[in-house]
This record gives sequence, C-alpha cells and structure tokens, in this order.
Amino acid sequence: MSSWWPLIRLIPVKTNFQFVKFSGFAAFASIALVLASFVSFATAGYTKSPTEIWNDAGPTAGEKGQAFFCAAFNCGVDFKGGTLLEVTTPGRAAPLGELRAELEKMGLGDVQVQGFGTEFSALLRFETPDGQDPAQFVDKAKADLRAAFPGIEIVRAEVVGPKVSGELFASGLTALGLAIVLMLIYIWFRFELNYGVGAVTALFHDVILTMGLLSVLRMEFSLTSIAALLTIIGYSMNDTVVVFDRMRENRRKFKRMTWRDLIDLSVNETLSRTIITGATALLALGGLLFLGGPTMFPFVFAMIFGIVIGTYSSIYVAAPAMLVMGNTVKDTPGASGEPNPAAGA
Repeated sequence: MSSWWPLIRLIPVKTNFQFVKFSGFAAFASIALVLASFVSFATAGYTKSPTEIWNDAGPTAGEKGQAFFCAAFNCGVDFKGGTLLEVTTPGRAAPLGELRAELEKMGLGDVQVQGFGTEFSALLRFETPDGQDPAQFVDKAKADLRAAFPGIEIVRAEVVGPKVSGELFASGLTALGLAIVLMLIYIWFRFELNYGVGAVTALFHDVILTMGLLSVLRMEFSLTSIAALLTIIGYSMNDTVVVFDRMRENRRKFKRMTWRDLIDLSVNETLSRTIITGATALLALGGLLFLGGPTMFPFVFAMIFGIVIGTYSSIYVAAPAMLVMGNTVKDTPGASGEPNPAAGA
C-alpha cells in the first residue's frame, strides 16, 4: 500500500494513546452538545420560543407536530408541501442552472431542480408562497417559464399537499428508527447485548448531533437529509464494529487486563485503519462539496460532519460505554499466557 501512497508512511504503525483518560471530558462535551441540539429543535434553531411555534400552528395535534418539526429543521418541499413541474426542452439539454435561477427570481422559498429521465427533461419543485392559491400560482409559474424559455413544454404539474408531506415525514422517521433497532439486534447477536447498547448509544449520538447542526445552520431538510442520516448510521456502525471486534479478540487473549486498558489497546490497534477509511471518504466528499452544486450541498455537508462525529463516537462513546455499564473481566490468567501489554505502559 505504501508503494502507491507514500503519505501513508506518516501514519504510525503502532500508537499508545490513552483514550479512556479523556473519556470523562468527552462524555461531558457530548452530553452538552446533545442537549444543545434538543434546545435547537424546540426553538427553531434558537430563533423562536416554543410558545410562539405552538400558537402559530394549526389546531390539531398533527398540525402542531409538523409545525414543530418544520420549525426545527428548515423543511424542504418534501416535508412542507409545494408544487412539482415536469418540463422538457426539445432540441437542447435542460438548462438546470437557468431554470433554478428563473424560479428563484419568483421569490420562492425552497427550490429544487434536477434532471429526470432524458437529458431534455427536468423536475422542478418549489414552495407555494403564503397567502396565494396553489392552482393560480402554478398557472403563473407556467407562464413565466414559457416566457423565459421559448419552446419549453410543461409535461406534468402536481401540487403536494400537507397530508402527503406528513406521510413522508412519518416514513422518514420510521426508517431511521428501524435502522437503529436492526443495528442493535445485529450487534446483540454478533457480540453481546452490552455491546449493542453501546453501539446504539453512539448511533443516537451521531444522528442527534447531525440533526442539531442542520437545525442550527438552518440548512434545508428533505428526504436527501434522511438518506444522509441513514448513510451516517451505516458508516458509524462499521467503525464501531471494527473496534468491538478487536476488543473481543483482546478480551480472549488478555483476561487479566482491565477494561480501561483493553479499550485503549483495541482503539490504538485499529486507529490506522480508522484514519485511512475516514480520510478516503472525506476526500471523495470534499470534491462533491465544492463541485456538487447547491442541490447536493446539504447532503454532502451532513455526510462530512457525520463521518467525523461517527469516528469520534466509535472511540469516545461506544467503547467507553462498556465501562459505564459495569463490565468487568475476571482476574484469571490469560488463556495464551501472554503478559498484559498495558502493564508498565
């Protein structure tokens, strides 16, 4: 590997960092950030009071729940409802950038423009301004597009109502919850229940902090954000499983070793792999961040933050959680007869 990437030689073959020594400070920082995220959810990114959001919402429980959600996360058309237009530009490729700029001139909130089917087709999604009739506004948008792009054809027009958006919101949250439950079951069967609890704690930590960042920065929250969160769950779990697998191996080899030393040894032994995997993913995402355009930016930004926080949580949330749950190792000679490598370290 070092023959094709000389920089890999800069990564030490073996490290001896005392990660558990700083686990108390890391736990305090994580708890504080999680609480700050929940406060951001309840205050629309620290811009409104919960009472104001409650009073502005509709009378039903569903409307109030959706109002709090969309206040917390700058919801896109997927969750707030809006208009969808399918257009074609015969004779030339659909000018996605020009279409987006034209829609933004209309003073719309969230605007999504993407290629669809052939190179001549595009899907346009945008919000209906408050106080305007959706049908009349769609007619006006069609007229403006035909004036700006002679020859454009409007193939399909649909208005997505709040009911459909609410169903998408419920489906997105269900997907997140189901993914976490399945991860718990997987770790339970592969390792032990305590390992599963530690892994799921790390997953909750990563998901809540990523959602908290999107809430504070008021980035668009759509179905692509749900996709980013699901990907972060998979990446974080992969990192955690590597550390847990090494902990299980070392637990069998060094039965006299305390859990503190066992965690430090296991994390140090997998550190180079963690750095290389994370750096490779960040390099790929870095290109998308600067070249992917405004449509991809929220997704890629959430992914980058999720990978960084997922790497942190596998070291400072999942592994130290084993200490909190009271795991102990019997003080019996190791099966291999090898000395404790942490002794005297």
